[in-house]
Amino acid sequence: MAGTDEEAVAAADDALYVLTAVLLTPAKFPSVLGDDYPEACAALGMAPLADGYGLVLGQDGDGARWTVVIDDVSLVAVAIASWDCGMEYDLSPDERTVVAALPGWPLAVAVAAPNVPPPHDPEPEIADGPPLTPPDTSVWGPAQRRLGADEIALQWATWREQIDDTEFATPGGTSGGASGAGESSEPGGSAASAEDAPTANGASDPGEAGDEDSGASAGADEQPTNAEQGETGEQSKSGQAGKQGGHSGILRVLAEARAYVESPPPLGRVRSSFAPGDARTLRADGPGWSLVARTDDIAFVLLDDEPGEVLPVGRGPELPGLLEALDKMAVRPL
Repeated sequence: MAGTDEEAVAAADDALYVLTAVLLTPAKFPSVLGDDYPEACAALGMAPLADGYGLVLGQDGDGARWTVVIDDVSLVAVAIASWDCGMEYDLSPDERTVVAALPGWPLAVAVAAPNVPPPHDPEPEIADGPPLTPPDTSVWGPAQRRLGADEIALQWATWREQIDDTEFATPGGTSGGASGAGESSEPGGSAASAEDAPTANGASDPGEAGDEDSGASAGADEQPTNAEQGETGEQSKSGQAGKQGGHSGILRVLAEARAYVESPPPLGRVRSSFAPGDARTLRADGPGWSLVARTDDIAFVLLDDEPGEVLPVGRGPELPGLLEALDKMAVRPL
């Protein structure tokens, strides 16, 4: 993407008022931009370097939006950690670390710099290329599906408490806490709606609840979600003896996730992050789907083909082994 010339860099660096920052690394990147790290980099016109980047979002003295890409990942990580703890941190990248200055913002930012004109795209003669714009999340699609998965990962306890383990079918037709991997809950069980699912602490969007990369100084203006109980989708009969039917979409997702273990996908398709105790939070994405799981618990699946639906997957005999294998090959934050 254009915007890396000296004029654009100078324009962005001149009195840039930093609003927030995000990491763009294999283990931690704004998933709204893509299913994996190379795809997220491509959305910005950047090469997928192994060490990644820091993205600094701000306004210049005229109020124009700029995204400054720097190669000092540690600096941005420290700033984000400080903001998340409620501490002030003056993020001032050294000019030598600037890789590119891109017009516009790739993410929606809900705040603006004081005492400058309202946020707007730079003039074309300065920008030297089309400005970055946030993905459209006004309708259900890949970007909103990934945002929904982000929220589940951030607010696992809130989502988990909606699921009654007795609603998962077990071999032999009894109810209990383990369904076969690839099964949704029984008809009449609970499949939460991403359009209507509850948020923790009254937060109205993922940014307020602790957006995956943004600092406390700003929130992403992303789609809110609230939960309520609903019914699961279709059931299809499995040919395996002693097993209940499985949701066809979930079966496809788990099959593709298993394929990742045998043939590693693009970097960042499978990520592992901290969870309480000895568990890990797993995040996997693929064409048309996202999966969020705890290695010691169940999983949730979101599909492009089922707008707003969050489908639970019980542990059963297969899911624990799959999650363990995915965790071993997943990218982890340094």
